[in-house]
Amino acid sequence: MQFTSFSFILFAALTLIVYYLVPRRSQWKVLLLFSLFFYAFAGAEYLFFILYTWFVTFLTGHILQHFADREDAYVEENRATLSKEERKAYRAKEKKKRRRILTVGLVLGFGMLAVLKYTAFAVGNINGILSAFDAKTLTVPSLLLPLGISFYTFQSMGYLIDVYRKKVRAEKNPAKLMLFVTFFPQLLQGPISRFGDLQEQLMGQHAFDGETVRAGLFRVVWGYFKKLIVADTAMIGIKTLIEQSDKFDGIYVFLLILLYSAQIYGDFTGGIDITIGLSEAMGIRLAENFNRPFSSRSTKEYWNRWHITMGTWFTDYVFYPLSVSRGMQKITFGATKRLGRGFGMRLPVYTATIATWFFTGLWHGAGWNFIVWGLLNCLVILVSRECEPLYRRFYKKFPSLSDSRIWHAWQATRTFLLMGLIRSLDCYRDVPKTFRLWGSMLTKWNVGELFTGGLTSFGLGIPEWCVILGGIAVINLFDRLGRETPVHRRAAKRPVMWFATVCALLVLILIFGAYGIGYDASQFIYQQF
Repeated sequence: MQFTSFSFILFAALTLIVYYLVPRRSQWKVLLLFSLFFYAFAGAEYLFFILYTWFVTFLTGHILQHFADREDAYVEENRATLSKEERKAYRAKEKKKRRRILTVGLVLGFGMLAVLKYTAFAVGNINGILSAFDAKTLTVPSLLLPLGISFYTFQSMGYLIDVYRKKVRAEKNPAKLMLFVTFFPQLLQGPISRFGDLQEQLMGQHAFDGETVRAGLFRVVWGYFKKLIVADTAMIGIKTLIEQSDKFDGIYVFLLILLYSAQIYGDFTGGIDITIGLSEAMGIRLAENFNRPFSSRSTKEYWNRWHITMGTWFTDYVFYPLSVSRGMQKITFGATKRLGRGFGMRLPVYTATIATWFFTGLWHGAGWNFIVWGLLNCLVILVSRECEPLYRRFYKKFPSLSDSRIWHAWQATRTFLLMGLIRSLDCYRDVPKTFRLWGSMLTKWNVGELFTGGLTSFGLGIPEWCVILGGIAVINLFDRLGRETPVHRRAAKRPVMWFATVCALLVLILIFGAYGIGYDASQFIYQQF
């Protein structure tokens, strides 16, 4: 059931109506019922995998909480007789037990994701090695990849880590935890929520509030505008540029970078707007996932603004644990002793950064293009970090640039183009081919072709270009108007303004969007992994 389908629109409307008609104490049950139906609608066989993840999560969390409660109770009961060192030793011993339990839960949870998503990739690479030695190759398995498995697995495993760290208490009610795992608006493309942020909201009672519902529905319509007008129209030309990349090189690679940046932004933020908007209409506030990323002046800032919940997940659960782990501390101590303090201080940070970006790339997809994409982002961030002393000297010599709008615009443009260049690995998929096409921008800068019919030679005519550019202009306008207070919340306070704006957006979608003549609504990008 795609978000862009009429069946989903009817499903979401029915969910919203039933949600507010039932007694408030039963609202979470309605959400659970509709979430399970939503997932089963995509394929009944998918239910097994998400219920497997829920079962592993519930059982592991329950055991972790049992051991944590037993530990706390013992320390409290014997506080008067145990010395500080004895209490510390006891807690360390119990923590090791809980860590082993957590490890089993993580292996079972991530193991299912790894088998389904990465087995074919691993076998394919093994076959490449075997072929080099003329050995018999293995059969590449064809495994089912359930919708949203990366998102609900990471969200569930984050919950287990939080229970282990005693940041949240394990949910006693298995049905309520099932709702956290299966909550359908965020099931397919995030955001990746934390149990501590959603527990009270999902299980709480929400009275109907006209302003809240209007704000949520406005954001849903706004998400469809970005997806169906900008993203899907741009995809018409992107498909041709990718499929006929041997023909469309040079300046067309640069054009692809620009188009794909607009497409993925409209696609991903549009889907997130639908998710957050529908949830908000039910009184549930999900974490924001984007914060004007294309205005970022550095790669690090960009990743603090793009797919925010994914970035914080990897930071909290991969980067920090790895950089301060005992093993890393031992390696750091040895490196400092042999190679100096400067290298020793960098080693844990750089090692954790490389590992984090390697897994971030792998999370996005089972392919070397995604791994290289992640490592290139890592390289830019690490090089920028090493250049920070140069930046400080530069700004000390030219202090006026710090507040210069022109300089800020240049920094944002540079970051936008660099991120777009690396992102094109997602388009061409073949790493050597992508590098060759990057090189063609230097050796075959055929700009003149664009003005002799080139702009309309790959599926986008003048009307389509007008739709894309007009849609981008509207997005930019709404972005500027909503810097202090989001437009959907401002409009919700004025029913007449809300009605007029929503109707205008709907008319634009029906005329120029994927439901218009000559268009076809495509699947959201993050639903394809």
